[in-house]
Amino acid sequence: MLVIPAIDLLGGEPVRLVQGRYEHVLRTDCSAVEMARGYLAQGATWLHMVDLDGAREGRWQNLGVIAAVVRAVGLPVQAGGGARNRADIEAALAVGVRRVIVSTVALADPILLTALAAEFQDRLVVSLDSRRGRLLSRGWTTDTGMDLLQTAGAVLGCGVRRLVYTDTERDGMLAGADDSGVRRLVGLGAPVMAAGGVRSLADLASLEDAGAEAAIVGRALFDGSLDPDKALARE
Repeated sequence: MLVIPAIDLLGGEPVRLVQGRYEHVLRTDCSAVEMARGYLAQGATWLHMVDLDGAREGRWQNLGVIAAVVRAVGLPVQAGGGARNRADIEAALAVGVRRVIVSTVALADPILLTALAAEFQDRLVVSLDSRRGRLLSRGWTTDTGMDLLQTAGAVLGCGVRRLVYTDTERDGMLAGADDSGVRRLVGLGAPVMAAGGVRSLADLASLEDAGAEAAIVGRALFDGSLDPDKALARE
């Protein structure tokens, strides 16, 4: 199982939000490029980047910073938060992003999602962000009322090949990963990357046992709760 460090961007700088709340921001003194170089030195083989401003605004706001990270470290990067249409996906791919993550468009427009999945194939990932089994959209600000597993099945039916699953109540809380939710999604037959709540090597082991393709780790690496050398050595 891969362990993928997460770098979330707000105002061009790396931050962590607690449960996705923009009013509860954890900051650091280093830049996104410095953080990415640190993860590279510690053994990261992928990076996960989220444009938090873009998630609220509906289009990329920090794509220049993401591009700078791609140029600086040479690692494959998957990025989301600012992609709502074909042009947004193409813009990210044009600056070197390897995989583009979409959420809102996947929930709102299955016809468009089917076309995007056919066009971009492995370069497209759908993020399913859940609170108590119901999906959120627009930077976790809108409760869609849609069921996680039913929607995941529909998304895969549109031709999507890979999912990111986040339990938003655990995100940034160091409360443990939702391995049971991951296990249910893995049962649908597609690779699943799990985010939210990872705090220890034991959490990583439980996600691996649940069948996760990757664990996306943010706060535990961001604040040093989890030793990056030990976590990234598990890959």
